[in-house]
Amino acid sequence: MAMSNRNKPLLLYNANIITQDGLLEGASLLIENGRIARIFAANKDAPREVDALDLEGLTLWPGFIDLHIHGALGVDVNNTDADGLRVVARYLAGQGVTAWLPTLVPGPVEEYRRAARAAGELRRDEAATGARVLGLHYEGPFVNEQQCGALRVPYFRKFEGLTDLDGLEEIAGAVHLTTLAPEVTGGIAVTRELARRGWVVSLGHTRADLETLDAALAAGASHITHFMNAMTPLHHRAPGPVGWGLAHDEITCDIIADGVHLHPLALQLIVKAKGASRVALISDAVAPTGLGNGDFSVWGETISVAGRLTSNAQGSIAGSVISLLDAVQMMLSLGLPPVMVAQMAATTPARVLRLDAETGSISEGKRADLTILDEAGNVSLTIVGGNVSN
Repeated sequence: MAMSNRNKPLLLYNANIITQDGLLEGASLLIENGRIARIFAANKDAPREVDALDLEGLTLWPGFIDLHIHGALGVDVNNTDADGLRVVARYLAGQGVTAWLPTLVPGPVEEYRRAARAAGELRRDEAATGARVLGLHYEGPFVNEQQCGALRVPYFRKFEGLTDLDGLEEIAGAVHLTTLAPEVTGGIAVTRELARRGWVVSLGHTRADLETLDAALAAGASHITHFMNAMTPLHHRAPGPVGWGLAHDEITCDIIADGVHLHPLALQLIVKAKGASRVALISDAVAPTGLGNGDFSVWGETISVAGRLTSNAQGSIAGSVISLLDAVQMMLSLGLPPVMVAQMAATTPARVLRLDAETGSISEGKRADLTILDEAGNVSLTIVGGNVSN
C-alpha cells in the first residue's frame, strides 16, 4: 500500500466508513495536516492531486482507545522507560489502537515518578510512532484491600492529607485518570481533590455501599473501572457498585471483553442495560501479552498464562492478555453491530477522557486516528494523526 508523508494529504477511497450516524459504503475520506478534512459519500467527489489509497471495500473504524493497559511484549509500565513504552505503542498500533493510557498498579513513589517521566518523554517526542500516549492511569493506590485482585497491597494508601498524593505525578497537557474505592479512609476527600484538579475519577476495587457511592458521584466520580470485576457483586437486597452503576445513566463504565473476566452473556447484559454510549472496552493487558502461554514475573509474583486466563499464586485473575482488537472481535462475535462496537472501542473512551471533541469518531475536523479492518476483523492498517503507523 502507498503511504503518505507527514505533510502531504492522503485520500482513502472505496471504503466502508463507520461514522456516528451509521455505515457509509463505498465512501472516501481525505486527511490533511493530521485531520479528517472531508468525508465523501461517493468517490467521484474526491480531489485528485493527493496520495490515494484504495481500501478495496475494507472498513474504516475510528482508532481504538485503550484507557486501561499495564503493558505488553514483556514491558511493564511500572518498570520501564520511554523506550519500553515505545515498544508497547508500536505493538498497540498493530492491534488497531491509536491512543492509550499507560496504567500503573500501586507501587513506591519513585516507581510512579519514573513512569511519569517516561510517559512525558514519549509524549514530547514528535517523531514517535505507534499509539499515542494520552497520559497516565493510576489504578490505586486508594483502593480496598478486600477487593485487591492482583494489585500490590503493601502499596495501598489512605488519604489523610495532600502528602498522601506523593508520587501521583501530573504531566503537562496530559490526561490523568485514577481508579479508587470511595469507602477507604479519605476516599470522598481524595475524589473531590482529584476532580478539582481535572482528573477523571473512576470507582473500582471497591465494596462501597450506596450512600458512599452517591457521595463519590457528588464529589466528582464519573466512571467505573472493569465493571463487575474486583467489586462486590449484585445482590437483590444489596445492589452495591454493580446495581448502582447500572442505575445511574450519568456514570460510564468499562469492561474487559475477553470471555474470562465476564461471561459473554454478562457482556451482552451490560451493553443492553447501559448502552454503547456508556460502555468502554478496555484490555487491562499485562506485560506477558503477546508472548503466549507460560509463567511470567509480574509485580513481584509469578503470573501464569494459559490461553486468555491469567492467574497468580492465590488463584486471582491477574489482568488480561488480550488487546483491544480482541475485545472488538469478541463483541462482534456476540452479534453487536460494528457501529455500536466502534462506540465502545473509540467514542465512549474518548468521552470518558474528555477528548471527544478531538478524537474517538470519524468526523470532519477531528484527528485522523483511524483503524482499517478486513472482513474477518483483522487490522490491515492503522493511522495515527494522519500517519500510517503499521
